Amino acid sequence: MAGNFAQINGARLYYEVAGAGQPLVMVHAGIANSQMWDAQFESFAQHYRVIRYDMRGYGQTLPVAGEYSNRADLAALLDLLGVERALLMGCSKGGGVCMDFALEHPERAAALIMVGSGPGGFDFDEPPPPQWDELVAAFKAGDLERTCELEMQVWVDGQGRAAEQVNPAVRRKVYEMNLLALQYEKLGLGTELPTLDPPAARRMSDLTLPVLVVVGDHDTAYVRAAADFMVANLPNARRLTITDAAHVPNMEHPNIFNAGVLDFLKSIA
Repeated sequence: MAGNFAQINGARLYYEVAGAGQPLVMVHAGIANSQMWDAQFESFAQHYRVIRYDMRGYGQTLPVAGEYSNRADLAALLDLLGVERALLMGCSKGGGVCMDFALEHPERAAALIMVGSGPGGFDFDEPPPPQWDELVAAFKAGDLERTCELEMQVWVDGQGRAAEQVNPAVRRKVYEMNLLALQYEKLGLGTELPTLDPPAARRMSDLTLPVLVVVGDHDTAYVRAAADFMVANLPNARRLTITDAAHVPNMEHPNIFNAGVLDFLKSIA
């Protein structure tokens, strides 16, 4: 599908829109771009007006110099598209952006779907993954291919699984999306502004809208703990655990993911 570019807060954001009805925005993970929603975009467009886009420094949206806020970019994109209120679905970093947006603009968020994500400011005492030191050293040395492979081990293979146990097409696709993001990151352009103050983790009671927390059972201990925290502290949350999946469960098991999310959306319609 041919996409579009929008001049947003000094950047040129790539986005796609499909379908009709209630707006549903898909915000990607920090190891991916909007292509991570390929198995959801057209399927969900049968029921909703679906919007997906590449954040700065991902996919077809180039990084630019200067300070920026991802939630401000999201607000500006929705303004451009004439969307007053939307369902928000974000994975990992994208989930944090969606939650912060919902706190900053509660009248504009109809529901949250948090995939492999957690609230800003959530603290969990977890040692770094065993790959961490090598990962940091590889990035500093400019070995982005090795950096990317180590990140695949952490996020896509996940805890308790080897690469051979993961769908190779999914792993390759995430690798390619993440490698591009690392190449952009190496340029050193742009400074993301801090998250909300106080952070989302201290404002759970403010989020009274319906929330679906989706987590893969092989995701990191931090993400699984964040899922527990949200379900326990959000006023109107439910949980969907997807087995044999790590940080991008929508890519590993799209049929299960799509059915679970659509059931949630129908239940709150």
